Amino acid sequence: MADDGVVSRLFFGRDDAENDFTDGLLRTGFLPTRAFEEASVGRKTLIIGRKGSGKSAICMRLTLSPEHAGRTCLVTPDDAAGDEIRRFELQGLTGEMAKSLIWRYVFAVQAARYLVRHARDAHGNRFSSPVRTLRRFLRNNGEDDDRNFYDRVVRGGRGLQTSLSLEAFGVKASVDHKGNSEGARASRQLEVLEAGVARAFTALGCAGTHPPLLVLVDQLEQVWSTDPESEQLVIGLLLAGKHVSRHYREAMRCVLFLRADIYDALDFGDADKFHSDEVRVDWTTEKLRALALLRARVSLGRDLSHDELWSRVFPARVDGEPTAEYLFSRALPRPRDAIQFLNQCRDTARDHGHQTITAADVKEATSTFSQWKLLDLAKEYRVTLPFLDRLFALFQNSGYVVMRKALAATFEPFQETLRTRFPRYTEGLDADTALEILYGVGFLGVRRGAEVAYASTSNVPVQPHENEFHIHPCFRPALNARKATQLQAFSDANFGAQSRAIVAGNPLGQQAGGFDAIKIPARQDFALLNALIAAANRILRQLARSDLPDESRRQISDEISHVLGGAIAVRAQLQAGVELDALQSVVHAADYLGALAQQLVRAGLGEEDVVRRIRDEVRILLDEIGGGRFRS
Repeated sequence: MADDGVVSRLFFGRDDAENDFTDGLLRTGFLPTRAFEEASVGRKTLIIGRKGSGKSAICMRLTLSPEHAGRTCLVTPDDAAGDEIRRFELQGLTGEMAKSLIWRYVFAVQAARYLVRHARDAHGNRFSSPVRTLRRFLRNNGEDDDRNFYDRVVRGGRGLQTSLSLEAFGVKASVDHKGNSEGARASRQLEVLEAGVARAFTALGCAGTHPPLLVLVDQLEQVWSTDPESEQLVIGLLLAGKHVSRHYREAMRCVLFLRADIYDALDFGDADKFHSDEVRVDWTTEKLRALALLRARVSLGRDLSHDELWSRVFPARVDGEPTAEYLFSRALPRPRDAIQFLNQCRDTARDHGHQTITAADVKEATSTFSQWKLLDLAKEYRVTLPFLDRLFALFQNSGYVVMRKALAATFEPFQETLRTRFPRYTEGLDADTALEILYGVGFLGVRRGAEVAYASTSNVPVQPHENEFHIHPCFRPALNARKATQLQAFSDANFGAQSRAIVAGNPLGQQAGGFDAIKIPARQDFALLNALIAAANRILRQLARSDLPDESRRQISDEISHVLGGAIAVRAQLQAGVELDALQSVVHAADYLGALAQQLVRAGLGEEDVVRRIRDEVRILLDEIGGGRFRS
């Protein structure tokens, strides 16, 4: 048994790395990943991942690691600083190059401030000449106090556009730069500063004797927009980061943390030069399980086993699935989602006064979590895909299996409204592009062989020949898309009725006319039921060899089996001498089958042999009951 009060002590951490670092579990419950290890040793300097994938956690942990203690500088630009960088330009330089200069200035100043401090703390206050030069430069340019990032950007931008005070390096800016373009003057000034920083690193013997200074740049999404200036801001940062690694070598490097949607949207000529610097933050179910177990152990203060967590603290199974599989298949594969889902299960159990988490708690938490994630996904891409939440509306109260043809039919009347509301995206807003977008953000997966591939586990984009898509299990409860295909369930309420009154209606959607006047002998009752049983069996055999999506085929088979079972039950009652209305039962079944065929057509499955088979069987049944007389 799990110990009493386990729910009250169980905790999986905070949603964001900054708060998790302050009062959560990031210090003691951090799971090292390949991306962290590559950044720590310097093999990778560009950490790319989706929102919530753990980029900021890696960033914060690098500041905590013993080997980098005191040798990190965190840069997190805010809106005001972002606006300054976006507006920054230099005559004679492209937007990207101009913005790279202001980033290089910020990094050089951060390095200079570090070197002055490091010389005092680690070298007994014995300042070498290059360090004294840096200290004079900082004082002359107002950079020797603890200004915030915005002030540093403003001061640096102003200095690069006019002139920095470089007298500490023995340079008279107004003389040396006379007659040069604005961009050329700024570049020369920056080269003087960076050369001075490099000399100070060499003078202190820092390069190679201890880990380098890490400049960590995070939360670029706070200053990102879809305008060209924002793209230039990020491209300039990439160029500056590569320059830092090349210029300062082992003494200093810059590690950048970028959201995948921002990085992948960049379009510039040197993009191919950054592939060796990239590492993507990816999570598997196994890693997320390990993270959950680690954090459960830390919060409970004991060496909890895997089996204890997933059979005693949590229930062993939920809806027939092992609980860990149930949970992690219903969340996008990233730590934030896992932490939020696990905490919500714990909170639900606590609200109900439970000592451990029950299956009912998990199912209730699933619904809440799904609502959160649908809203969060729209917010995540609000800047780059402002219409995303409108696309989600197409899937409300639908099946979770989505065929390309069905989406095209649903999207067509919706397309003009979207184009009017979002004119900037007019050219790209069509059904095929919508599928590609929804796949790219993780909302839809695509059937490939026996598996459904989601963007988080596959780098292959949607192919033109791929037609079967699945809503991710994370979002199905919020959309009420709980079954593969939106089908009306078969009701046997009218099966085996003892009354001879016939329900008006026709399985082909026409008026039944004189059905209610038909009186059928008992032996024909058996003939009608046998015809229905034979029809259901033929449909089931057709289903078994069809190419329908597996989930849809099973769902249709269940409904046809329900029809078959009802017909067999009515026949058995007739054989036992119970007087029942076979005609009403068969008409009811034929009506359902006709409606089922129409629903399959709407779901994009109308060209399958199954639909033709169902319609053929409906016609045969109508002929059996004499319905041919009433069809036009």
